[in-house]
Amino acid sequence: MGRYLILLCLPGMAYAEPAFEPVELAEPHIYTGGWEHFVGGGVAVLDCNGDALPEFVAAGGAKPMALYRNGSVPGEMRFTRGEIAPLEGVTGLYPLDIDSDGMLDLAVLRVGANVLLRGGPECSFTDATAEWGFDGGDRWSTAFSATWEQGRDWPTLAVGNYVDRSNPDGPFEACDVNEVHRASGSDGYEKTDLEPGFCALSMLFSDWQRSGTQDLRVSNDRHYYVRGGSEQMWAMPQLTLREGDGWKPISIWGMGIASQDITGDGRPEVVLTSMGDQLMQIASPEGYSAAPFGIGTYAARPYTGGDGRPSTGWHAQFGDINNDGRDDLFIAKGNVDQMPGMATKDPNNLLIQKGDGTFEERGAEAGIASLKRSRGAGLADFDGDGRLDLVVINRRAPLQLYRNISADTGNWLAFDPRQSGANTRAVGAWIELRLGDRVIAKEITVGGGHVSGQAVAVHVGLGDAERAEARIIWPDGVEGPWQSFEAGRIHRLTR
Repeated sequence: MGRYLILLCLPGMAYAEPAFEPVELAEPHIYTGGWEHFVGGGVAVLDCNGDALPEFVAAGGAKPMALYRNGSVPGEMRFTRGEIAPLEGVTGLYPLDIDSDGMLDLAVLRVGANVLLRGGPECSFTDATAEWGFDGGDRWSTAFSATWEQGRDWPTLAVGNYVDRSNPDGPFEACDVNEVHRASGSDGYEKTDLEPGFCALSMLFSDWQRSGTQDLRVSNDRHYYVRGGSEQMWAMPQLTLREGDGWKPISIWGMGIASQDITGDGRPEVVLTSMGDQLMQIASPEGYSAAPFGIGTYAARPYTGGDGRPSTGWHAQFGDINNDGRDDLFIAKGNVDQMPGMATKDPNNLLIQKGDGTFEERGAEAGIASLKRSRGAGLADFDGDGRLDLVVINRRAPLQLYRNISADTGNWLAFDPRQSGANTRAVGAWIELRLGDRVIAKEITVGGGHVSGQAVAVHVGLGDAERAEARIIWPDGVEGPWQSFEAGRIHRLTR
């Protein structure tokens, strides 16, 4: 623990307590449904009309998914319902520019056939599944990630599936296979099944070794495979399961993945949500090791509500809530349904990172300690004031939207990379920012969380700094120059 803290010890001024206020929606939305929607309940956050204020699309489960258009103004957050395909059975959604036309599209996961929606002007979306030659299948899909492999103009899409609904002996020990879809020129996508599958609830393509290649991490729900099975790492491009070489499989009730370098060595740490402990893994040149318990991120039991049974974690996401230059951690919590051994009053976590690298629970003080059954979520600056706001999807309860009203926060900036040709949003790139005597590294990915994805500018808190030096390492490894950037702005990085 001592070595870890020395690496993270950062000077800086003190900032006020994080604070959020709830935002009422004129038309609320609920993720609902029976057994097949105990899991899922995601949200996609994206700017689909080009005004730098993100919209969001929420899964509905047994009800149609819903688009909320952003009409916020300084000091007030406003959202109205927009028109979108009334797809039912949706578990989650991820935004990305699939056809590289500059407009964000949506990968929609469902209980049933998955769908790819092409994005158009003013948040319009049309079904392009057949046109793009994608096999949507008829499985119970609950995880997704995407990457652009070198030499390919179209993204490689990974889909994680839960229980095989056609297996009469299910649900226990009836996990379905997962899928990787690779574009094959004019013939569309070719599908490869990944076996064994262990009920994936989160996937993430990430360059975890900083080798220049994003491998596929899969987080699996042990509850449904009972014996055997583990978290998986599929090596790219050969799609073989990693064994050794810095990878040690673990078995948990895996729900979500959050990835961010918090030690300053350029390699991403991960948080794997689960039932009971939320597992933080620290990266090093030798691979991953479990973080010490004293780091404060295990969040194993509720901190309010009077229920002492173990928690159930779902979506996890890093973000600098008070802009002090240190990434904090949000975790959505909630009982699967009526599991008697797990807490039913299970508040969401807001873990604020302190100067010594440990995390402190401030969810109750910040006003986000909801006791609803939360699932997916998104941290994003919805009103353009430089502070990360929060949207949370709940099972059988209205989604919750929170505006960040924290006082005396630090400075900030954000980066919005673009490149011509394929992969317009530079998925797989790294943004490195010098802040004092350390470097903050942020990877651009599609995936992770729990069935929830974002395609927004990369937000970085600066503390009391008014400028910062930064560079981008593009997906093919070409390094951009170090440049000085002014605080308080979104900076477009164009290749």
